[in-house]
Amino acid sequence: MQLSGKHIILTGAAGGMGRLLAQALAEKGAAKVALIDANKDALNAVAQSLPDAYVAITADLSSVQGCTTAIDACKEALGHVDVLINLAGLNSFASFAEESPEYIELMMRVNVLAPMQLTRALLPDLLQQDAAQIVNVGSVFGSIGFAWFSTYSASKFALRGFSEALRRELADTAVGVTYIAPRAVKTPMNNDAVMKMGEATGMNMDEPDAVVAKIVQAIEADKKDCYLGFPESLFVRINAILPRVVDMAVAGQNKIAKTFLKAKGE
Repeated sequence: MQLSGKHIILTGAAGGMGRLLAQALAEKGAAKVALIDANKDALNAVAQSLPDAYVAITADLSSVQGCTTAIDACKEALGHVDVLINLAGLNSFASFAEESPEYIELMMRVNVLAPMQLTRALLPDLLQQDAAQIVNVGSVFGSIGFAWFSTYSASKFALRGFSEALRRELADTAVGVTYIAPRAVKTPMNNDAVMKMGEATGMNMDEPDAVVAKIVQAIEADKKDCYLGFPESLFVRINAILPRVVDMAVAGQNKIAKTFLKAKGE
């Protein structure tokens, strides 16, 4: 997939990685990009720093109607679409017993249902292209379930499963599906409690610009799956075969993380 000259939809474009990825797409020569985010002011600020053909589309992706409206606006702005990048997402560092039912539903809607709804609405158009790509940005948490991130992990497991199934469904078409799983990234998505917990547990956290560069590389290489960071990428393989070994490996970290969880609620 050569990004030069392509028409692209990018969700979560005003976030910590989204704005950097939008800039990277411009540097690669993408012709037109529809930038989607719920934060209108932040999104407009991002769009103003990019070429005129990069259009800001404020949208709430937590509902079917919001996704449908966003896709309609994208089609009008772009004419056709070559690449859909599902980057938008929500996170939560909390005891599952204390997670609100409303936020559980919101996270699942934004992290899982939105990529599915956007893909479904756009798929007929993608199938008309000579080459097209759906890019779902998940997480290592989508292969290794982490304590105190139960809802987030569940949403990313679901996104990974959707990506795998859809890739097999589209195997005989010109539409590829790429699933990219970064480890923890230093963005505002991870609040102060998460950052302190990460430092105390020795969690590896990457700079967003480095992750964005690897996302672009994965898209250009038409990769099916891309797990970022070592040893996390190795643990993904171990967890798939010997999950009880990983249970023991993370037990100590879970206890440390819990202390920051308590401090968060005080």
